[in-house]
Amino acid sequence: MLVILDWDGTVCNSEARIVACMLRAAERVGLPVLAPEAVSNIIGLGLPEAVASLFPEAASEDKQALRQFYSEEWMAARVDPLPLFEGVLDTLDKLLCGGHRLAVATGKSRRGLNREFDEHGLGHLFVASRCADETASKPDPRMLSELLTETSCGVDEAVMVGDTVYDLNMAAAIGMSSIGVSYGAHCPTRLQGCKPQIIIDEFADLLGWSPLST
Repeated sequence: MLVILDWDGTVCNSEARIVACMLRAAERVGLPVLAPEAVSNIIGLGLPEAVASLFPEAASEDKQALRQFYSEEWMAARVDPLPLFEGVLDTLDKLLCGGHRLAVATGKSRRGLNREFDEHGLGHLFVASRCADETASKPDPRMLSELLTETSCGVDEAVMVGDTVYDLNMAAAIGMSSIGVSYGAHCPTRLQGCKPQIIIDEFADLLGWSPLST
């Protein structure tokens, strides 16, 4: 099976840094103060879509400045690599040993994902990946369709794993199975509304879903 993973909030524990960087960027632009929960809600979207969702009434130049300042804040915060969630490395290894293939579908930019791959030495584990600046942002399912085409995989031979409704709705739009994770940006109640196959509490629980059992 092709296991397609979201990155932020599913593989990488990045929510706190994303929220902090967006809040600082908004302050620099002079935009209204946001609740941290509002920023958490847009994690998973591409940066332009996230900014438009947070500040729909902002002038285009302010939105452009916010995107630029967010990128600057993100780079300034990169003192240490962001941690992976517990059990990620061991679980990925077991999935590969079980004959499954791995891919990534993320709201990050290509440059951002490649940087994460390099910092954690994980890029070689994935047969394909799609980023929001290469295709349509979630919840549009285009990135999943492109991954299926690239890997010559049928929709019934793949599963999307993510922490947000954007991930799960993207999968539902093309009839792909999905698995929600309860430890990310969106609460389990919201995820349950997307009708995933299961919702897991730890990354290693992926191995308990029967099609992925090794």
